[in-house]
Formats: sequence, C-alpha cells, structure tokens
Amino acid sequence: MARPAGNTRLKSARMAAGYHSQQALADVLRVGVRQVRRWESDNPPWPQPEVGQAIERLLGQPLDQLGFTPAGGVATDRSRRTVLAATFGAVGLAAVPTHPTAVQPATAADDYRAVTRSHRRLYWSVAPATLHPAALAHATLGCALLPEATGQTRQRIAAALAESYLLAGRIEFFDLRDADRAQQTLLRALQAAGEADDPLLGAAVLAHMAFIPAWTGDREAAAERMVAARTYAPRGPASAELLAWLDAVEAECETRCGNTRTALHLIGHAEDILGAGSAHESPEWLDWFSPVRLAAFKGNTQLKAGHLPQARETLLRVLDSLDPAEEKQTTVVLGDLAAVEAAAGDPEAACRYALRALDQLERTWYAMGMDRVREVRRALAPHQHERCVRELDDRLYGWSTTVSALAR
Repeated sequence: MARPAGNTRLKSARMAAGYHSQQALADVLRVGVRQVRRWESDNPPWPQPEVGQAIERLLGQPLDQLGFTPAGGVATDRSRRTVLAATFGAVGLAAVPTHPTAVQPATAADDYRAVTRSHRRLYWSVAPATLHPAALAHATLGCALLPEATGQTRQRIAAALAESYLLAGRIEFFDLRDADRAQQTLLRALQAAGEADDPLLGAAVLAHMAFIPAWTGDREAAAERMVAARTYAPRGPASAELLAWLDAVEAECETRCGNTRTALHLIGHAEDILGAGSAHESPEWLDWFSPVRLAAFKGNTQLKAGHLPQARETLLRVLDSLDPAEEKQTTVVLGDLAAVEAAAGDPEAACRYALRALDQLERTWYAMGMDRVREVRRALAPHQHERCVRELDDRLYGWSTTVSALAR
C-alpha cells in the first residue's frame, strides 16, 4: 500500500517560508516538534487560537488553506483575516496582500541576496550613473517578491531589499548630490529594515540619514537621527566596527556644524572601541568603514579644526594605507591634503594634490571628491594669478572635467 502523504499543504508552505525542518517551525512557534508532526499528518488537529494565528502570520495563508479542517468543516472568520500588514503603502512601495497569489521558494531569497551583494561590490568600480538605475530596478523586484514570500524567506528578502535601497540612497547622496531624493530612498530602506526586523541595518540607514541635515548645518536634525541610530544598534549584535562607524558619522556631522572639538572626542572614542575589539562580527554590508577610513575622518576634522601639521601627518598615513581599489576615498584624501597645503600657504603643493585628485576623478567619478577640489580652488583665490593655480584652472575647467561635473 502507498504511504500516506500527510499534510502536504502545510509542509510545502513551511519549506517555502524558509523553515526547512519541522524543528525549525516548532522553535519559532514555541511548540514541541511532535506537535508539528501531528499538523503534517493525514489528519492534522486544529491548532489552538493563538498558535493558529501565529501559523497564519508566519506562512502567509489561512489555516483552511494549509490543510487544516475545523470541527464541523467550516473555517472560522479569524482564519480568513489579514495576517500581513500593508507596511509600505505610505512611501509608494507595494502593499503586502493578506495571502500571496504565488509563494516564492526559499531559494528566491538566496538568489535575490546574491544580486544585492554584487551591486554592493560594483559600487566601488562602476560609474554611479550606471549602477544607480540597476540598484533601483533590483529594489523594485524586491518589492514585487516580498508579497509572495513568507516566514524566513520573506525576512531575508526584506533585509536584502533594505540593502538595495541603502545602496541607492548612498549613490544619490554621495555621488549624485541629490539630497531630497536620497531622503526618500533611505526612508524606504528603513521601512524594509523594519520589515526584516534587522536593527543593525536600521541603525546604518538612520546614520546615513543624519548626513543629509548635517550637510546644511542643521545640527538638531542630525543629532536626532544619530540618537535613533544609536538606539537601534544595541538591539542587535553590534560589532566594534559598526559602533566606531556611528562615532565617525556623528563626528562628521559635528564637524560640518562647526563643532570640531566634539568631533575629535568622538573620533578618539571610536579609536578606543576599535582597539578593544568585539566578540561580534561586522555585517557583510559594512564595507564602507575600516580603521583607515576612521583615520581619514580624523584627518578631515583636524584640518577643519586648524590643526594643520597633525592633519597632514594623519592624511599622508591614510594615503599610504589605502588599498588601490579604494579610488573614491583616495580622491577625498588628496583633496583634503590639498586643503591642508592651501591653508598652510603653499599653493604649489596644494595644486599638486588637487591635480592628482582630478586625475583620479577622470578614472572614477565621485562627487564628494570634486567638492573637495572646488573647496581648495576657492581657498586659493588669493593666489589665482600664480602659474600653478592657472594650470589647475585649465584642468578643473577643461572640457571633459566640466562636462562630467555638470552632467552629474
């Protein structure tokens, strides 16, 4: 005789939601594995009300569609109610229906995350104007997949969606200099991080959102977002690198608002955190920060504080330590070194560094790097008749550089 197949509906929904074993579902429901076995048998007992609601919420389908038959053969009204909230409607993302018309397999999360990781790596080498539409298109795909996924599959897709929106927001702010658009994109990233229940991603998004008001000198708004970021971080296994990066972001915000003493204190605290280390590993998406990047933050703050010898020493060490692949950061450091020499009254040295920055910008465009060069040129106004400054102007306002800058 053929062996009974059992409750294949529940088993299929469990697998699609990312719970690959009966024990995994039992753990999240806080029931015994024997109970799950009974539910996946030929005659599954109707779950208790609270457990039934939890099953519906995790698997995205009502109990009567999961192979359960209530006493009397009539499903209760509760099993037909909405179990997934329409979380994204306020910002234009796809609303999540009660029950998906198609259920994505657990492999969908792996496939979607793989593209997210590839985009993250490509950020360091692909032109931002080229990568940005691809990242947004991938986020649109994530919005379409999310209503069709449940359980752990849904959670993992949501986390990757948050990363995609975070990448798009970073490009919009740091590369394309579109702060208003970046604000809206980062808000979508924050909501996706909430859907994934990922507090570390939430902290990262909120810290990026703090940059936006800081660039206009709005310290109060920046500080409010940093408080939120620091509140989220302890809710997850925050690594030393993530906590130090939050200090570095706040230091950048304070520097932009003219509070260099506070900023240097924060950077010192970040150095202590990195020195002490942590038992937690950094999330793989935290690829924009390292001890060298922290030193770059420090050199810029020392420059803004007027500590020119210290800034020069710090930035030269950073320049020697940067990986050749870190082309965007190299442009920023060269711009800061040029600013140090301009402030020190050495226009020839300032122009040499600025020209090196322009060479780098021709290979890899970075709006933040160009901003640094333009700041240096403004600082060199008293020396504008000197030959080195005229040569800088020839490069700064050459056809290719001017068109590239205005096109972005």
